Amino acid sequence: MTLILWAVTGYLLGSVPFGLVITRALGLGDLRKIGSGNIGATNVLRTGNKPAAAATLLLDSGKGAIAVLLARWLAGPDAALIAGAAAFLGHLFPVWLGFKGGKGVATFLGTVLALDWRLGLAACGIWLLAALVGRISSLAALVAAVLTPFLGLWLDGPRLAAVTAFMAALIFIRHHANIARILAGTEPRIGRKT
Repeated sequence: MTLILWAVTGYLLGSVPFGLVITRALGLGDLRKIGSGNIGATNVLRTGNKPAAAATLLLDSGKGAIAVLLARWLAGPDAALIAGAAAFLGHLFPVWLGFKGGKGVATFLGTVLALDWRLGLAACGIWLLAALVGRISSLAALVAAVLTPFLGLWLDGPRLAAVTAFMAALIFIRHHANIARILAGTEPRIGRKT
């Protein structure tokens, strides 16, 4: 029963659409009608408001981290794993937006940082290195997502690896259009408007 409670709590925390809330509060319009229509920080950046994008990035990563830290503090490590995975699901499929949410990269990184700071730093480092080399944000996210479960297995064992593999699989599913564009050579590069 406790684990179910933390699953629900994590999901509700994760389903808060901070990108949408921030852009509406700043009068930037409906984020779902801008750029890709995604509710994440990358699409907020397309409004031209860098502080709004940075705030979205921090809040989207923070909601996964908060779910994990609260659950660990109040109910232990099993609850932390479940709350983190549920927060991630909440971001991807928020009940408030008809289950149409973001792609989950920021929430993934924040959740992983809270689950194991070493793994989180490694995942962020992999993303940064891949972004610097490939200059494609979505490709960097996919590389970080696919490598994180293997590092999780090495650092902490099968439970952390299983949770991060579950999240990584969903990141790949949510990035299906990006993957097609990467393969076609048409995925936008970091720093370019097109």
